[in-house]
Amino acid sequence: MSRSKKARSGGNVDVVVVRNRTQSDVEGRLRKREKKRKGLKTGARNSEAKAQKQQSAGQKQDPRLGSKKKIPLVVEAPKKLSKADRRANAEKELEMLENDAQLNVLLDRLDNGDSLGAGLQKYVDEKLERIEVLMKQLGLYEEEPAEEECEEEVVETAPKKASKKVATDDDLLSQFEDLDLNQFKG
Repeated sequence: MSRSKKARSGGNVDVVVVRNRTQSDVEGRLRKREKKRKGLKTGARNSEAKAQKQQSAGQKQDPRLGSKKKIPLVVEAPKKLSKADRRANAEKELEMLENDAQLNVLLDRLDNGDSLGAGLQKYVDEKLERIEVLMKQLGLYEEEPAEEECEEEVVETAPKKASKKVATDDDLLSQFEDLDLNQFKG
């Protein structure tokens, strides 16, 4: 599209200058205009500073600083569990082993006469040994010797327990928990 521009001259004659803009002229002018606008927008100094302050307050200052978790300077020895706590832990572990689905399936297979592989047999043996240890610890495990031997053991063990001097409450509690009431039945 052509552009007409009136030129002023000393006289009353109006001279009209006509320019034809080609596509390359238009693109050149646009590029020149874009080059002129390289800087920041007006008033950007204040608005950007506020935005940066808000961002820095919300995020961590330096990610290289690491954790703020306190590290103990002296390592304390783990506290020993009391008799009641050990008993409760043993009961929980025994209950978990008794409710173990995989162990129950393997025991059913053994009862049916199936043979297990070496790894599975080892797993079953370990679990059964652990159950036996826990039952002995809790006083639930009962071996079934002949009746005569059982009566002799009861007679022999009763005087030994009476002759011991118990020092603490924990020992009294363990003695009471281990007490077999069947020996007093007639």
